Amino acid sequence: MTIGDDILRLVTGAHALSRVASLETRNEAPAAQWRTISILRQHGPLRIGDLAALSRVTQPGMTRLVSQMAEAGLVERGADETDSRATVVSVTPAGLDALDEWMQVLSDALAPRFADLSDDDWVAVRRAAEIVEERTRVGEVTR
Repeated sequence: MTIGDDILRLVTGAHALSRVASLETRNEAPAAQWRTISILRQHGPLRIGDLAALSRVTQPGMTRLVSQMAEAGLVERGADETDSRATVVSVTPAGLDALDEWMQVLSDALAPRFADLSDDDWVAVRRAAEIVEERTRVGEVTR
């Protein structure tokens, strides 16, 4: 195994964890909704095109998702002050509350799968999470 193999195992494991979480929580909301709110919380208001790029969906797909989320009161759309043709999306307090609630449901659903980890395992998980966060910050290049 190479170092790259370990990174790929992390990616594959994260995808599997996402599937398990979706199945165990029976959440009907698309994963893109939670990802979009998380991105807006991290970066602040964004143009639809930038939001689509960060979320790795098409611009038309993001436009549809934002419309649904705006109808649900999770985000707000506004005009871009520098380009009247562009739409800027911002998360609402209700959207942030919904994300916090989802994160708690997710945590509660996954906790039993990891309840028997040793203290050393938790230290390793915590450190791996820190490293992944550091190396995957959007807009930053880490070499």
